[in-house]
Amino acid sequence: MIRALTIGLLSVAGAGLAALELLLQPLYIGSVPVPVGAVLALLTLPWLIRAVTDVSTATAAVASPLVVWVVVVGVLGFAGPGGDVLLPTTWQSLLLLVAGLLSGLVVTRRVLEEGAAERSPGREPSHSG
Repeated sequence: MIRALTIGLLSVAGAGLAALELLLQPLYIGSVPVPVGAVLALLTLPWLIRAVTDVSTATAAVASPLVVWVVVVGVLGFAGPGGDVLLPTTWQSLLLLVAGLLSGLVVTRRVLEEGAAERSPGREPSHSG
């Protein structure tokens, strides 16, 4: 029960972070675009996935922050509230999508491979001599 609640709370945090990243993505300092949302996605999504692995190593649980992030970015970014598009066709939007997806997928894959290695029976190194 506590595990499911913790995973749910981390997924809700992922949804909130995805919405925040979408809102911060189009920031400019003067005339220079500063993709803060992409930097946040690059930092927070792997952290959320690692936090879930402290609770569970099940594939669905580990992937849940990434799946929630993709759904929230997809829904709010492409069919936002009132029909607004929060992800215009700019390089900053592409950077947000690539940074979030790649960082999430890399960490998810690494965590699942580590879990599989821990579950597999260890092999003794062969000694030839």
